[in-house]
Amino acid sequence: MERKHMSAFALYKTLSTDLPPPATKPSLQVADKKKRKKENGANKVNTVKAQLKPERKKVRKKLLKSAKKEESLKGMTEDEECVNGAGEALDAMLADLGKVNNSRERASKLFQWLINPIPAKSFFRETWEKKPILVQRKTPDYYKGLFSTAEFDRILRQEDVQYGVNLDVTSYSNGKRETHNPPGRALPFTVWDFYESGCSLRMLNPQAFSSTVWNVLSILQEQFGSMAGANVYLTPPGTQGFAPHYDDIEAFVVQLEGKKHWRVYNPRTEDEVLPVLSSANFDQADIGKPILEVVLEAGDLLYFPRGFIHQGDCLPDAHSLHITISSHQKNSWGELLQKLVPAALEIAMEEDVEFRQGLPLDYLTYMGVQNSDKDDPRRTKFFSRIESLMKKLITYAPVDAAVDQKARDFLHDCLPPMLTPEELASSVQGASTRWERGQVLDIGAQITTQTRVRILRAGCARLCSDGEAVHLYYTTDNSRVYHKEEPKSFEIKSEHTDAMEFLIHSYPKFVTVGSFPCDSADDRIALAELLFERGIIHTAEPL
Repeated sequence: MERKHMSAFALYKTLSTDLPPPATKPSLQVADKKKRKKENGANKVNTVKAQLKPERKKVRKKLLKSAKKEESLKGMTEDEECVNGAGEALDAMLADLGKVNNSRERASKLFQWLINPIPAKSFFRETWEKKPILVQRKTPDYYKGLFSTAEFDRILRQEDVQYGVNLDVTSYSNGKRETHNPPGRALPFTVWDFYESGCSLRMLNPQAFSSTVWNVLSILQEQFGSMAGANVYLTPPGTQGFAPHYDDIEAFVVQLEGKKHWRVYNPRTEDEVLPVLSSANFDQADIGKPILEVVLEAGDLLYFPRGFIHQGDCLPDAHSLHITISSHQKNSWGELLQKLVPAALEIAMEEDVEFRQGLPLDYLTYMGVQNSDKDDPRRTKFFSRIESLMKKLITYAPVDAAVDQKARDFLHDCLPPMLTPEELASSVQGASTRWERGQVLDIGAQITTQTRVRILRAGCARLCSDGEAVHLYYTTDNSRVYHKEEPKSFEIKSEHTDAMEFLIHSYPKFVTVGSFPCDSADDRIALAELLFERGIIHTAEPL
């Protein structure tokens, strides 16, 4: 008897719900989305509307045909370049940006391209953290080359994509949001079956697999002064993958292919304005009427601040591919004060006897919740003392040290810089030292006092002190996978700290090694060699 084919989607529904979930790592974009995944569960998939399946099959064939066409045009031997090559305009723009001498200017220009035609200054003054904004361009190819369904398919075939770590399979139907991640590697045979059955696909860290996304985010992180992350969402026609919710990031929804119907809602209360954490899923009855309802088409952009509730669903006639670029997660004044206040209190208690004086012997008789309604003059005096100490605390606040703690966290979050051809040729990564014809060639290129150098990026290195020693934290050895590596740093000798500050503040100018403010030429060269070997500086001309 011929065995009836059972799809991966149908097979998944028969799996025991007792299977242990796969181990997960933090998402590069929103770490606490793991909480939502846990709440939503990974049990069974709702049956998809039968009338949408023929349309999804048609779309899927079209997408796979497109992917194969791109493969044949570009060849699959160059990995990531094979799919990104379709976006000549974006590639050309990124190449032009690589010629901009200052990485901060480079970031500013790229961000302006992202939100064009809105001027960046007016965006940050009038819109950032305040309200959603929509850019409709009627230019489908505006973001072409950033990411595509063909590249999504290429990544599934060629990379080690793991369910729950790099990819989520989701659905939202009849008011119920579900995650359907099997254990193990996400292979095209199963993933595309989920998609055809009406499930949305979310790639959690595309920058780990796509050089173009890596390049864009590594540039933008200098514009935001905080981590720039991304997720890619591929949704079949006529479906919705996620329930209404708000996030804890500033979101730039970039529509790449197809179209998607979006509804955005105001925060429900003042407590949900610029929230610290993302929300759980909401019922439709909880969120009121949208303040913005729009269909995003390829080339369009939608921005909304953290705390604005949103949901997106696909129309029956087209799939949707979008990438959400995010930033400013856990980057508020409050997060800085969480580092500053404990440190200020520790210093105050060491240096000021007022903070070490004992509490009144009878304070428990008139303070505390059970005594909060008492009209007792001792309470007034107690609050007055607290207020006096709080005002005094600011004089002990190590603000710069707390900012450096935030900076260390940021540098750990950062993507490593993607080098331009010129930077590659003039840095340790592109050094010509090699094994050839049975011997090592081009070894021992000398750095001299006449060699001109500069740091690789404006924000790629930072001096920080822990009170006892000075360390240099840097991003050039970071991984494209979020926090895969420990923070990168090494101790800077006291005789080198002035020279390191000089190098950082000289950017973007190249300076000679001989101009370093060190005690001797040997010290200058030793520091330059150390920084060159770590990939933190590059030379004006290849060594």
